[in-house]
Amino acid sequence: MAKKGKKKIKLQPLEDRVVVKRLEADEKTAGGIVLPDTAKEKPQRAEVLAVGPGKTTESGERAAMQLAVGDSVLIGKYSGTEITVEGEECVFIREDDVLAILE
Repeated sequence: MAKKGKKKIKLQPLEDRVVVKRLEADEKTAGGIVLPDTAKEKPQRAEVLAVGPGKTTESGERAAMQLAVGDSVLIGKYSGTEITVEGEECVFIREDDVLAILE
């Protein structure tokens, strides 16, 4: 179930893939300067929207996923494949490409 009242998307990633939505980048710098859209970098913070069942090991068992729907994570700026699902811009990445879970 999704945290914070977010709707769950109708998409089931395969293996160890994860669907995340990048969170909005800051509009201003620390000094208060407003950034135009062309100067903004891709945000690295994201929210997990869907997770796959886990990678299949050599013994045929499923490795448990460390991520869950609703987790806030840190991903690389150019990680994954960008897609649009149900009108939302999302990124497909592998669990290994997630840098950290934010608390």
